[in-house]
Amino acid sequence: MSFVVCFSQGKQKLTAKNTREAQTARRKPTDYVYNDSNVLRYSIVVPFHNEEENVTELYDRLKVVMENSGELFELVFVDDGSRDRTFALLREIAAVDSRVVVVRLGRNFGQTSALAAGFDHAQGEFVIAMDGDLQHDPNDIPLFLERLRDGYDIVSGWRKRRIDNFWLRRIPSRCANWLMAKVSGVPIHDFGTTFKAYRRDVIQSVPLYGEMHRFIPALASWHGATICEIPINNVNRERGESHYGLGRTIRVFFDLITIRFLLRYMSRPLHFFGQIGVLSGLAGALIALWLLARKVFAGVGIMTHAPLAIFAAVLIIAGVQLLALGLLGELQVRHYYEPARRAYSVAEVLRSAENHPSLNT
Repeated sequence: MSFVVCFSQGKQKLTAKNTREAQTARRKPTDYVYNDSNVLRYSIVVPFHNEEENVTELYDRLKVVMENSGELFELVFVDDGSRDRTFALLREIAAVDSRVVVVRLGRNFGQTSALAAGFDHAQGEFVIAMDGDLQHDPNDIPLFLERLRDGYDIVSGWRKRRIDNFWLRRIPSRCANWLMAKVSGVPIHDFGTTFKAYRRDVIQSVPLYGEMHRFIPALASWHGATICEIPINNVNRERGESHYGLGRTIRVFFDLITIRFLLRYMSRPLHFFGQIGVLSGLAGALIALWLLARKVFAGVGIMTHAPLAIFAAVLIIAGVQLLALGLLGELQVRHYYEPARRAYSVAEVLRSAENHPSLNT
């Protein structure tokens, strides 16, 4: 019996694939109707960058898998500024298959921007993102579709058995994923993989820039998204060159700081800057009081401790500036949320028909 890791808003639990108890906590099956042949159900978003050797094979494999699903689908291929024949091959595919949408970016903007472009042009009710290097097995897609039908908002792939380089890929990835889970509060094992499935309205609520595509589950959890993690196959790249490097891992750690701030202080920046500002100001004030006491009671001139006096003044000024920065941030937040925006996400609204006569007409 296969197992998946499922959780909602940061709470983790192990459930069997067909467990009834887990299904009761999910969205009602009646929320989704899968026999409507006129509704575009799935969009497969794939960013490509210099992948001419993999484009055609990936298209063929995706087409077979999605046609077997029995649902309407589209393939959204994004050319992220390729300099080889990737776009030419994508254009040929789009010319013979109306289900293929090709988005060509003006230059190489990076994986996150390419995914964002694909999400913006996707029309399906559910969006599945994957890499274009054939390291993600299209045969795993039915597993994602099954969990989407169960009502999850996000289904995240987990490369449980990785076969890539131990020192350059697996160790840095394991450390980064552990830190991401701790910082974001979303306990999934593999933030780095692109192979994930989303409800389209959920992915549209998450702004993407920098390297933020790794943190979509963490950002979506702020809106109350339900998340499920499933093991996927990890396949070695057979053709083409990897675009991964240690520098990419280092950039992720900087994004972690951004995510931590966004998740905890996005709507209350004064709590972040104010805490540091108050501590800085108090430290400077205590040092200044100590110097003043030495001057009054011991007759020691303040300039005798000139470096310490300057340090105290810097701490006090820095504290005032941080408090001012926090207040300016609060003004920006208020401007953002008023009057049209709201600082919450509504899952459902129930109204009595007696209080709304128009519902009975």
